[in-house]
Amino acid sequence: MTEIYSKEDEVAILDMIDKWVTNEVAPIAREFDQADKYPEQLVEQMKELGLFGATIGQEWGGLGLPASIYAKIVIRVASAWMAPGGIFNSHLIQASAIERCGTQAQKDKFLPLMATGEMRGGIALTEPNAGSDLQAITTTAKRDGDDYIINGAKTWITNSLNGNSLAVLVKTDTEIQPRYKGTSLFLVETKDADGNFLPGVEVIKMKKLGYRAIDTCEVVFTNFRVSAANLIGEEEGHGFLQAVGGLELGRINVAARGAGIAQGALDLAVRYAQERETFGKPICQHQAIQLKLGEMASKVEASRLLIEQAAAKYDAQERCDMEAGMAKYFASETGVFCANEAMRIFGGYSYSCEYEIERFYRDAMLMCIGEGTNEFQRMIIAKQLIERNKV
Repeated sequence: MTEIYSKEDEVAILDMIDKWVTNEVAPIAREFDQADKYPEQLVEQMKELGLFGATIGQEWGGLGLPASIYAKIVIRVASAWMAPGGIFNSHLIQASAIERCGTQAQKDKFLPLMATGEMRGGIALTEPNAGSDLQAITTTAKRDGDDYIINGAKTWITNSLNGNSLAVLVKTDTEIQPRYKGTSLFLVETKDADGNFLPGVEVIKMKKLGYRAIDTCEVVFTNFRVSAANLIGEEEGHGFLQAVGGLELGRINVAARGAGIAQGALDLAVRYAQERETFGKPICQHQAIQLKLGEMASKVEASRLLIEQAAAKYDAQERCDMEAGMAKYFASETGVFCANEAMRIFGGYSYSCEYEIERFYRDAMLMCIGEGTNEFQRMIIAKQLIERNKV
């Protein structure tokens, strides 16, 4: 449940995050990105900061932050390094499914552990042949006494290697129409108390262009047993709606990460444009560079406003799929635009791994794809426009 935070509370929280980003995140970003090394120390710091419980209600030990404050945190983190935001965002989408749709027993069991980060994971929706079309998934769960047996493969799953749980979307009925009524969502505990993967689950790390240092994997289930008590809501057939309900917050988060990338790229470009000289003066005094900086800054601020609008509707518990889609679409494209323009401002140096801007360039494109492609977002926006303005 979202708690009431004063403006003073918000300022204090964001100041704490700013200091953490400056002192801990930014200094290690290049090293860990280039080595594709998981930032264990940042995870421990996230636990201390309460980020794993950022949007989980205070009754479960979380902070209960509204989406409006949460999005500002994400922008700040992504302005230094986008990847770490995925560690707590994917986790919080999983937790949101339990908090919104779980039984009281499930909330009591899982949410306090998730709020501290002791139980940490993500959401496993995407499959090799099912991305935005979630109704096309083929992973199945068949009832066997007090358990279900899961078979199938998920892909592009964040936190699947270093986490210990996943909210997994499956088919419990492969015949029913419409197809979404045959889906169910399970909270799957993937590891034992010693941190070893349980029998029947295999995790294969994927190599990526960007979003490095964070575990993104293919997860294969082979006759994997999960207790029926871990069926979220303990009733079959609601998985699609349970999963999609969490994507509004997920898309606000991706929008914030896109805006953070854009802000970080702009900051680097503004600094470099004052330091680099050509034809006897800093390049920031050349009109061509000024035009780029002006457009970049305007798009960053427009992205922030779209994110604030979507977050406000989410916090008011109003339907916000159109607003979240707009924010995700525009802010992610702005991240790509600003990273590309910053690369041009840096010129040849942008192609060197010694400069931070190349990481922003590599990371930006993922925001246009994750949490539903931008093509899919535009379809959602258009459908909602028609739905809300019928003649």
